[in-house]
Amino acid sequence: MTPDLRQLRYFVAVAEESSFTRAATRLMITQQSLSQQINALERILGARLFDRDSRGTRLSDTGALFLPEARAVLDRADEAVAVVRRAVNGEIGRLRLAFLATTANHLLPPVVRAAREQLPGLELVTAETTIGPLVEGLFDGRYDLAFTRPPQVPGLAARTLATEQVCVVLPEGHPLAGRAELTLSELADERWVMTPRSSWEPWHRVFDEKFRAAGFVPDIVAQDASVQGLLGLVAAGVGITRLGFSAHNLRRTGVVFVPLTGEFTPTEMVWLPGNSSPALRRVVDVVTELAATTDLTAAG
Repeated sequence: MTPDLRQLRYFVAVAEESSFTRAATRLMITQQSLSQQINALERILGARLFDRDSRGTRLSDTGALFLPEARAVLDRADEAVAVVRRAVNGEIGRLRLAFLATTANHLLPPVVRAAREQLPGLELVTAETTIGPLVEGLFDGRYDLAFTRPPQVPGLAARTLATEQVCVVLPEGHPLAGRAELTLSELADERWVMTPRSSWEPWHRVFDEKFRAAGFVPDIVAQDASVQGLLGLVAAGVGITRLGFSAHNLRRTGVVFVPLTGEFTPTEMVWLPGNSSPALRRVVDVVTELAATTDLTAAG
């Protein structure tokens, strides 16, 4: 047989108090129960742990050797319990974060900084990706939490972190580049560069509705799946595009951002509702608090 933790705790208490009476009081049990447990422990070990005589109770030579070992086992057990409690509280573990390429530049630094400051024991694994793999990763478990434009798909929990102005991006020197703002209908005769429709069909359906409401179908002359690629095409004079204002941080020259009247786009934190990770709940709370006090479109 192997001693249980309760017996080890009783043994350490008697050793530290040098008295069954005081140890029983400390442990809030009867002295009889304590004596029975110590006797049982000695039978399991096949050794006498205490010498008892008229002068009191003191450790035997064997008991003195056993005391540091018992304390080590109890300390390790306490550490194991603490680890479980920290895991249940979401303070340790591993969380996989996905950032849409258009949001990573300004959003990843403040989000990761806040999570590391408040949850230093939590391992954060980050990835920058496009919308299709991001959504697939949430559903198949590759990612726990993502930061993205609204993916326009059911089955995900979402929380809006920020809302920013949508802009038309024009090449420098464009006749409309000096305007304070523009309406989409004023851009009907322009050539456009856009992401491929295959990159994320739900977004393109939203774009279709907006162009239709503005009274035209865009003349799409080039496509690129990345924001950097679109900005490069605009800077080269190939066409114009529409992006959230935060994308201006990705290219400082060759392009001009002009707000589109009345158009705004949110940035969301999204996750799978069935994900039971305690760390996920903690990070969602941390980022929600961060968003309430910080402009995340400019915080990076």
